[in-house]
Amino acid sequence: MDSASARERLYEVFVEATRDDEDPVTRALEIGVDYLDLPIGFFTRIDEGTQEIVRATGDHDRIRPGETCPLDRAYCRETIEREGTLAVQHASESPIDERAIEAFDLGTYIGSKVVVDGEVYGTVCFADHDERNAAFSETEELFLELLANLVGGFVERREYERSLQTRADHLEREKRRFEGIAENSFDIIFRVGPDGRFTYVSSAVERVLGYDPEALTDRPFIEFIAAADVESATAAYARVCEGERVERLELTFLDRTGERVIIEINATPIFDGPDVVGIQGVGRDITTRKARTRELRTKTRAMDEADVGITIADPSRSDLPIVYANEGFERITGYDAESIQGRNCRFLQGEATDGEKIERLAEAIEVEEPVQVELVNYRRDGTPFWNQVQLSPVFDEAGDLSHYLGIQKDVTARKRTATLIRLLNRVLRHNLRNDTTALAGWADVVRRGDAEEVAEAGRRIERISRGLMSVSEHARDLERHASRERDPARLDPATLLSRVAAAAREDHPRARIDVAVETDRGICAGAELRQALAELIENAIKHNPAERPAATVSIRDDGAWIEVVVADDGPGIDEMEAAVVSTGNETALQHSAGLGLWLINWIVTRYGGSFQIEATEGEKVRSDGEAAGTTATVRLPAIDDDASVEDAERGPTVLFR
Repeated sequence: MDSASARERLYEVFVEATRDDEDPVTRALEIGVDYLDLPIGFFTRIDEGTQEIVRATGDHDRIRPGETCPLDRAYCRETIEREGTLAVQHASESPIDERAIEAFDLGTYIGSKVVVDGEVYGTVCFADHDERNAAFSETEELFLELLANLVGGFVERREYERSLQTRADHLEREKRRFEGIAENSFDIIFRVGPDGRFTYVSSAVERVLGYDPEALTDRPFIEFIAAADVESATAAYARVCEGERVERLELTFLDRTGERVIIEINATPIFDGPDVVGIQGVGRDITTRKARTRELRTKTRAMDEADVGITIADPSRSDLPIVYANEGFERITGYDAESIQGRNCRFLQGEATDGEKIERLAEAIEVEEPVQVELVNYRRDGTPFWNQVQLSPVFDEAGDLSHYLGIQKDVTARKRTATLIRLLNRVLRHNLRNDTTALAGWADVVRRGDAEEVAEAGRRIERISRGLMSVSEHARDLERHASRERDPARLDPATLLSRVAAAAREDHPRARIDVAVETDRGICAGAELRQALAELIENAIKHNPAERPAATVSIRDDGAWIEVVVADDGPGIDEMEAAVVSTGNETALQHSAGLGLWLINWIVTRYGGSFQIEATEGEKVRSDGEAAGTTATVRLPAIDDDASVEDAERGPTVLFR
């Protein structure tokens, strides 16, 4: 067979080869055997240092399909290291390894490497046991190179076709799996093509949107989205087409009746190699969930904006810890809701908290019954307030206790008013009864006594009348302040004290009034504080029998507070009188004779301050050996220059500190 005929037959074999062809490589080896006049032809695959016979023709025990051997013991080792064809007519005199010659016993050999996708795949070789007399011609070597190229092209094409088929089979399996899952999924499974049209929609769409799945196929997805969300949907589609993922995108769709349905979309690109050929994703109907979230948000906002404090405690955990507190609780107590999570509400208790009320709460919790008490609690800054606590057990559907709901209401204003009314009734009733009795007695003296006794009676009646007028004026002042709205403001201590002291010096020219202001910060209180300070100075001078009574007024900084101290050298306040004002406990047996100190206490505590008064302790004594003087201390919220009144002001506190 001449070379032209051999080449022509080779071309025919590979041109006609199809996926169903029996074996074009084997037929090509047979043509080579005929043309080269060599009895053995074979095609090898070389991988990781091993030679494997893939196709073979001729009779040789070691050259059969499936046979393998180490590459360093094969003739092909030299073949793949050459640029062109390796042609050997005397193997014993060639560079072929002796171990290969001993293993295969081939005297004549010609081979060429097969390249697939730019990498050495294997070899195509022809051989004979006997050595050959004549050298291989250039035409024969070119024939073998052509055969190797044709085999390499065929293998490359066949592997590409196989990879395509493998990928197609994989995609088909994934499609069947995907659609199998989709048809049994509660969520909508979908695919969208590169033109923005649905290529697949699962049956769940009929339940969610009312459409037959097949009716959506080949229709643009934009058609089913509410106008307000079209821009967001289009932008998300573009991102996925660029290879990104879209997660938890909420879009409003329109169902078959035109109703709005909120669907949460998660979508990923479908790749074909490096190219995005579509989109697949999941859509979940979250309309009900969104409605519940809105309802919960509304309820939470209503709870947060409520004037009362609301807490929820978990009875399943030890010590009944708080698991929720609203903004109202924060406003009333000053505690941040997050900082009290996991704590029991007893942190609000303090020195003046009624133990009996605490026991009532504990007993109600023990028997899982609702209860309401009013007790003194303390804000975060230590300020006491009256708290109306309502505690209610909450049961689940099975009837088991799940939580306790606590409602706290600041009733300080109401309790202050009740205390004021009780105070006015008691003091006025007591003073009127005593003074009326005294007036009746002195009136009898006027009728029966001599001139000197009548004169004394007149003086006594006048003094009693002035006392009644004073009590009446204080009562009227208390009533006026109680009915007036609080109006906290920034007060300058130096200006305030200067005016109060000047007025007192004018009213009592023989008195010595010393003042000292040791702070640059302001006082956060109402304008009525001036009357309270004037009352303190008036008391210091009026109750001092000395010819030149003295009083010292000092204002100093005490952290968050401004402290005003009024001290005198008078006889000292009665111990019971001081205790009544300090504790706020007015009884029939223990009570204050007047209302002046109560007026001071009312004004100071309505702005979150405190008032204490006591006989001066120390070594200072009067001529009669008694301790000299009284010290009154008022504490009120301080306010910095850069702080607002709203931030600095404090609510009313109880009528004691």
